Amino acid sequence: MQIKQTRNTLSDTYLDAVRIRQKVFVQEQGVPRHIEIDKNEALCLHFVLYDDNDKAAATCRILPNAGHTKATLQRMAVLSDYRGQHLGALLLEEVVNFCQKQGFKTIELHAQLSAFAFYQKLSFRPVGQQFTEAGIEHITMKKEL
Repeated sequence: MQIKQTRNTLSDTYLDAVRIRQKVFVQEQGVPRHIEIDKNEALCLHFVLYDDNDKAAATCRILPNAGHTKATLQRMAVLSDYRGQHLGALLLEEVVNFCQKQGFKTIELHAQLSAFAFYQKLSFRPVGQQFTEAGIEHITMKKEL
């Protein structure tokens, strides 16, 4: 397995990330296509985890704040064929390590309630109240680095 990252929205890695997101968010969860791809695409660093056959299996992106102190983790998705294999945790651990090396102080995310326990196991803690985003219940979670 390997994890690739890119800021280039014309790269194959980015296109693999978008394919995963379209499958998981738009097709499976019913998130409207017009909000899944947003104005922040070119500002984010996109991560894609590839299996041993070089097939894209999981993705997420980070959006740094202006002061480069906080990274917002977004668009975390694992294709259904790969769920239950701890690939999401592997990808997230890589992202956390990357953020620490880059000097970020915190990582924040909007967790779908169905993924709350997943993030909690990886030391993210809830912040604030539940809210609805794209028709799905979420809660903000944060990890100090």
